[in-house]
Amino acid sequence: MNSIITLDPNVCHGKPCICGLRYPVENVLEWLAGGMTVEEILSDYEDLTRDDI
Repeated sequence: MNSIITLDPNVCHGKPCICGLRYPVENVLEWLAGGMTVEEILSDYEDLTRDDI
């Protein structure tokens, strides 16, 4: 997971984020919990990969 999720106190207030991006893991989980499919997330956020999700 260390290659996908990073912790940096200077990025997104230190929340766990997708490596190299400023998407908190919390957001991705909320999108999935809210009913978005992986395909919808990938379509809306083109810099994310299937492995990121």
